[in-house]
Amino acid sequence: MTEISKNKAGRALRGALVAVLLGGSALAGFAAVDARATTPVNADTTPPASAAPLRAVPDFADLAQRVKPAVVSITVKGLVRPAANEGMPTPFGMMRPDQPQRARPMEARGSGFIVSETGLIVTNNHVVKDAKTVSVTLDDGTELPAKVIGVDPRTDIAVIKVDSSKKLPWLELGDSAHVRPGEWVLAMGNPFGLGGTVTAGIVSASGRDIGSGPYDNYIQVDAPINQGNSGGPLFTQDGRVVGINTAILSPTGGSVGIGFAIPAAMVRTVVAQLEKDGHVTRGYIGVETQQVSPAMAAALKLGNDGKDVGALVAGVQADSPAGKAGLQAGDVIQAVNGDKVGTPRALALAVAAVKPGEKASFDIIRDGARKTIEVAVGDMPNERTASAGQTGGESRQSLGVGLAALSPELRDQLNLPDDAKGAVIANVKPGSPAEAAGLREGDVIVGVGSRGVANPAEAVSAIRKAAQDGKAVALRVMRDGHTGFVAVDMTKGGDASKEG
Repeated sequence: MTEISKNKAGRALRGALVAVLLGGSALAGFAAVDARATTPVNADTTPPASAAPLRAVPDFADLAQRVKPAVVSITVKGLVRPAANEGMPTPFGMMRPDQPQRARPMEARGSGFIVSETGLIVTNNHVVKDAKTVSVTLDDGTELPAKVIGVDPRTDIAVIKVDSSKKLPWLELGDSAHVRPGEWVLAMGNPFGLGGTVTAGIVSASGRDIGSGPYDNYIQVDAPINQGNSGGPLFTQDGRVVGINTAILSPTGGSVGIGFAIPAAMVRTVVAQLEKDGHVTRGYIGVETQQVSPAMAAALKLGNDGKDVGALVAGVQADSPAGKAGLQAGDVIQAVNGDKVGTPRALALAVAAVKPGEKASFDIIRDGARKTIEVAVGDMPNERTASAGQTGGESRQSLGVGLAALSPELRDQLNLPDDAKGAVIANVKPGSPAEAAGLREGDVIVGVGSRGVANPAEAVSAIRKAAQDGKAVALRVMRDGHTGFVAVDMTKGGDASKEG
């Protein structure tokens, strides 16, 4: 499982929480226990009029038996590249001559569940992202090779597929919007390689933002989940999946009773796009926003003590959809298409859900006055892998990097000045030309050749233009405060034609 960084969650949640299922918990519909079995001989067996009938603790055996055939174990094999200080050459450092350069074999296991009888399987992106090969073990022990259909790093969702000569059992995605704290849920998966493991607990909270990505909206549960549970289903008593088990909060690496699942509503949307296109397209308007503090709310006369009053626009990117529509720094966005957005995270989710090319109305407050501005929503420029068209060939080559905009948060994390411009490398595809050149996550592309780039869209455009001959691209890259050129040979690396 993905462990939340201690600097994010450790300050807010100290100590270990122990989840205890009390024997007195009961659900309506369970049979009453026969009290006479423990009643002494000759004792009065008539219960007091006020005594309530005893109830059995919940029994999930039938439910687990029904769901289990559609849950799979996933085995990933690949190569782990040594870090720069372990001997790998990089554009910014020298290789230690006494260290080996060979990549190390890697094998990891995770979980997943079948969502169609044709063999479509949902899991986590972090389960399959470094895979050279992926295989799936069904509940009956059958092992099948799997193909990665598409991944979405921003939500940590991936779709893989197996081919089977028989129809496969599958699970239906349920309604995560109405999951309530206190509701019983079951988790199933492959913790520590122990396939088919079932654990039970309750929903602890919903709508959790754990700082793992821009679209955090997790269901928090106390059902024990551990390493290897990643990608497995979280389901309610009707047998419908309400989430994908994805992350845990743990100082030990094991379950301490705080786990997080991606809600089914998000899974449904992302999986549909991955199945159709192999990647996810999200709406984009080009603003940087921040939370409205109580002091800021008072200054802007927003009321409500600054709680859930909207997202304060801190900056508008040049030539962005928001800029063209007239949104300005200082505007407070309170609704998108009539739906309230009380926080920057809610705004990000709302904008991402708008189909690029469609117009959306934004209710804002500017200088104390309410206004509605219509914005033609664009396609988020860093959603796709930066690629370059190859002329005269049959396939399209790709640099093999995912790019992200330089937000204030990323500038802080990377220790960059406030005026720094460029495109952050969010991920590097294994076997790609970018990996062969030594590029890595966290590098900032600030230029292509002699041309500077200020954002992902400019970087993609410049890379495509520079790679028209299909051979090499010179990138100006900032890493750890130092800037240098990296030559990326577009003919090196494995098949990098697929975007995602």
